[in-house]
Amino acid sequence: MNKNAHDPRRNLPSVSIMLEEERIKNLILQHSRPLVMDAINKSLDWFRENLKQGDAAPDLQTAVQKTEFFLNKFEFDRLRPVVNATGIILHTGLGRAVLPENAVQALAQLNRCCNLQIDLETGQRGKRNFMAETLLCMLTGGEAAMLVNNNAGATLLILSALCKGKEVIISRGQLIEIGGSYRLPDCIRESGAIMVEVGTTNKTHLRDYEDAIGENTGAILRCNPSNYRIVGFTEDVPLADIVNLKKKRDILVIDDLGCGALVNLEKYGLPKEPTIQESIEAGADVICSSGDKLIGGPQAGIILGKKELIQKIKKHPLARMLRVCKMTAMAMEQTLRLFLDPEKLLSKNPTLRMLTTQPENLRRTAMKIKRAVAKRNPSLNISMEEGESATGGGSLPHVALKTWLLAVTCPNLSADRLCYLLRCHEPPIIARIKDDRVLLDMRTLLKDEDKFIISALALLST
Repeated sequence: MNKNAHDPRRNLPSVSIMLEEERIKNLILQHSRPLVMDAINKSLDWFRENLKQGDAAPDLQTAVQKTEFFLNKFEFDRLRPVVNATGIILHTGLGRAVLPENAVQALAQLNRCCNLQIDLETGQRGKRNFMAETLLCMLTGGEAAMLVNNNAGATLLILSALCKGKEVIISRGQLIEIGGSYRLPDCIRESGAIMVEVGTTNKTHLRDYEDAIGENTGAILRCNPSNYRIVGFTEDVPLADIVNLKKKRDILVIDDLGCGALVNLEKYGLPKEPTIQESIEAGADVICSSGDKLIGGPQAGIILGKKELIQKIKKHPLARMLRVCKMTAMAMEQTLRLFLDPEKLLSKNPTLRMLTTQPENLRRTAMKIKRAVAKRNPSLNISMEEGESATGGGSLPHVALKTWLLAVTCPNLSADRLCYLLRCHEPPIIARIKDDRVLLDMRTLLKDEDKFIISALALLST
């Protein structure tokens, strides 16, 4: 007797039959044949697994419906805009810094060729990232600049190009670890440099650096602890004092600023964060920082410093491996242009605007949303309350920004379920949960995004 005669898998609709279905044909027109084929195979595999549990084989329409499910799931996971209502300004999971509008408009023009590496005057090969680097020098006073993919890449490139085989002195209190298990000691080791730790976790003195300098010393590396703070019984050495140590010595001072800043945040009521300009004025030979975070541009690494050193770094093989694409260069250039006009900077730079928005403005936004939702969906329990936002992205740790929140609960819906339904909205809305309530933070909403919040909450039902 043929063992396959009663195999329930023989009752599954075939791929060829499913492809003849009108609903499947429409899906192919909408999403492309490869995606639909992938969804069909996933649906048939799903049914095969269920058949092992004794389930009956589906009819054709049920198989088509399951195909639509897998296709919709694939589309649900695509990279797309979302509403950040978490209160975390530089949310790594949400792409960190929101690009300024002028950068977005410039990127939209890249559906055609651009003068990425051609001199329009001579028609010959030009300098890559020329304008972004020119703007960085204008804004900071640096002699030369370059862009790489991120600040971790910048640190590795600098050490590889300038310090391979040489000792690099660094304070123990600055041996950072950031997200993704990136550790500075690992970076130093991979660069080929030799790490020399000085001081203790909480205290490093000038004499610690001085005593560590030897014949094989290549550089003193200062690393700004952007994502943590050591407080209490502490002592650190100002950068200018470290620079003074290298007089009559053939060593470099490298300043890794981490999140970096181009403006003094103290004038906006925020804690002091070292700026690139201050590092250059103090006499650091090479400085690196992130291009997003406190600058508010695309993810990138900025390297600034003495011209001869930057030229040497650019010639290193890693420079090509870590270089940025035309989209990053364009977005960075447009972001930097905003800093040329300080009076309009806050209104045009989303990151700095979120950091500096006054709580009273956030309260008015919360009140507007609350009143609109109360009219359209009175079954929701929605209240306003004061709270705290965070910078995120490894920047300004322990800085609590006063904000206003909307706390939402819905009868017969858990907070997890409510959050899920908000994420299913178009555009998806990302919130946070505390004490079984969904919290929507007004600080991280962009202009006109309140209407998406109102629409999503109005549609929620028990």
